[in-house]
Amino acid sequence: MSKVLVYIADGMEEVECLAVVDMLRRGGAEVRMASVNGKEEVTGAHGIRVGADCLLADSDPDSADMLFLPGGMPGTKYLRESEEVCAALKAASASGKHLAAICAAPSVLGQLHLLEGKKATCYPGFEDQLLGAEYCSDGVVTDGAVTTARGVGFAVDLGLELVRVLLGEEKSVEIREAIQHP
Repeated sequence: MSKVLVYIADGMEEVECLAVVDMLRRGGAEVRMASVNGKEEVTGAHGIRVGADCLLADSDPDSADMLFLPGGMPGTKYLRESEEVCAALKAASASGKHLAAICAAPSVLGQLHLLEGKKATCYPGFEDQLLGAEYCSDGVVTDGAVTTARGVGFAVDLGLELVRVLLGEEKSVEIREAIQHP
C-alpha cells in the first residue's frame, strides 16, 4: 500500500488539503496528516478546523512514499519555517521519493532547491520562488518525482494526478468516473 504524509499547518487552504487527501484515500493510499503546529487540530485559512492524524514529532517521513504540502497563507510560511519538514523534504528528494505541493507551497520546494531543472507551477506571484525550475502555467505539472499545482481550483485534479502517480492510471480513471469529474 502506498503511504502519503501530508504536512498541515494553521492557515493552510482547507480544500487544497482535503480534496487531495480524499482522492488519495479513495484510491487506497494510506494517508496521514501531520500537524506542524504542535497541536492535534489546525485551523485553516478560512476558519475550518481540521484534525491531524498525528503531530509532526510522531510522523514517520521515512516510511512514506510521498510527501505533500497544501498551500495557503500563512500555512505555507509555517511549513517553510519547520526545520523538521524541510529536512524530511530534502531526505525524501535525495532518496527519490515523490514530492507534491499546491498553490504557494511549491515555493517551499523551490527555496530548498528541490525543483532544479524541473517544470513546475504555483499560485501566481510565487513564480520567483521556484528556484531553478522552469515555470509553466498548467494547472497540474508532474516532472519526475515532483508534482505541483496552481491552486484550489486544481485540487481535485492534483489528487487524481497523485493517485495516477502512486496507484496507476486505471485507479485514477476509476475515481474520476465515480466522482463524475470531467
